[in-house]
Amino acid sequence: MQKQFFSFILLSAALIVTGAGCQKDSAPAKTKTELITQASWKFSSASASGTDITDNSAIACIKDDVVIFSSNGTGSITEGTVVCSPTTAGSFTWTFQSSETQLMMSSGIYPAGSGLFTITALTETSLTITQDVIIPPSSTAVPVTAVYIH
Repeated sequence: MQKQFFSFILLSAALIVTGAGCQKDSAPAKTKTELITQASWKFSSASASGTDITDNSAIACIKDDVVIFSSNGTGSITEGTVVCSPTTAGSFTWTFQSSETQLMMSSGIYPAGSGLFTITALTETSLTITQDVIIPPSSTAVPVTAVYIH
């Protein structure tokens, strides 16, 4: 009886050790550089002062653009069939600023904007950035939030 009990304990311990060894370690969280550079970004939606402007004709030229960030701090914007005037296409350099809460690009994504954006969210599949932009015919800058996806 003691031999059976001892065998049971030994078998139970072996199963516990084996089961614990099979658990997968969770992968470390990706850095913001890894997230922003893992694939190209395409426009998804935009809002100005909380109002949806996705279909506003003033931003039609950025809706078919492709934005690529490379891990070496360079990137490019390729315009689609609707070209901005002035064009936003071309190469740029980029860096994170303010503890990776801001994105600084040497050229802007928006024809009327600058290269400094506040990063509202950055995930595996979505980049949300905000910037004060003048949207014609207005002459006053408003906060514009744009969502880009892979």
